[in-house]
Amino acid sequence: MNKFRNFYLSGIALQRVSDLICLENGLSVITPKPYSQREKRSSFTRRTKHRDVLCNVIDKILSSEEKPKTFEAFLKALEAAGYEIKRGKNISVRGKDQQRFIRLGSLDEEYQEATLRAVLDGKTVRAAKKSSKWKESISLIVDVQEKMAKGGGYGAWARKHNAKQLWNSLYYARTHGADTLEQLNKSVEDSMVKRDELLMSIKAAETRIEEIKTLRKHIIGYSKTRPIYEAYRKAGYSRKYLNEHKEEIAIHKAAKKSFDELGVSSIPKIKDLNEEYTQLLSDKKQKYAEFRKARDEARQLLIAKENVVSFYASENQEERKKEQKEQVH
Repeated sequence: MNKFRNFYLSGIALQRVSDLICLENGLSVITPKPYSQREKRSSFTRRTKHRDVLCNVIDKILSSEEKPKTFEAFLKALEAAGYEIKRGKNISVRGKDQQRFIRLGSLDEEYQEATLRAVLDGKTVRAAKKSSKWKESISLIVDVQEKMAKGGGYGAWARKHNAKQLWNSLYYARTHGADTLEQLNKSVEDSMVKRDELLMSIKAAETRIEEIKTLRKHIIGYSKTRPIYEAYRKAGYSRKYLNEHKEEIAIHKAAKKSFDELGVSSIPKIKDLNEEYTQLLSDKKQKYAEFRKARDEARQLLIAKENVVSFYASENQEERKKEQKEQVH
């Protein structure tokens, strides 16, 4: 594994993925340079779409201090930003470097004409912009030789599957700030720690919720039976009085025992418990949503790590075989 530590999760791996995709589509593959001579890429440029630029411009216009008060004023602000406006049934806009117009109605709902008019007229509040989420799940790569042994199209499917999953793994790792295997290992560890801490917090909240339920039950029972128990004590713990009020006295004793077990020195107010109970339920709901996200992230990062390690291990094994063949010849 020491040999893998200085490999970037971009250049070499992505070249291999490209070769696999070429093979799947019947394209020729250029023989790669020796590993020591290959250039390592550290970044990947994503082509900026005109739609993304337009949406960013709209966001800036609507969030600026001089926010337009009408839709017409909004269109003028777009023109001031360098966009040509084509009016009609469907309003379209075109930037300086664009060849075609973009209809507002073809954008996401929050950028469409009807939504923008409603926001500018004060009829609705514009929702906060959501960050893009990773929608592609990652699966473990499979043994190609094992699939090929089954015959049919299993081998081709396995190669295509592995190429896709390796690409997804590398992309997911990089979106989480992991450019090397050490960083990927650290991301996996951090995500698992975060997941476990959230789970412990949820369990602690659940424990306290159950305690509050128990407390409320016994506080009510304790309050209702207190006069009877005091009369029982003043009667010298009379057996006759006990038989007459056996159920109430049992409820009172059970409440006192519960208070002792929970370490309650002074009985809290029901109102305070209800407020704490409501807050705990709200916090638990929020933390559970965070836990699900952290759990899925940890699982995806772990699979990404396994795929990357498996890829480099197989690449290293193939390289050793080539070196051994060259030495023999």
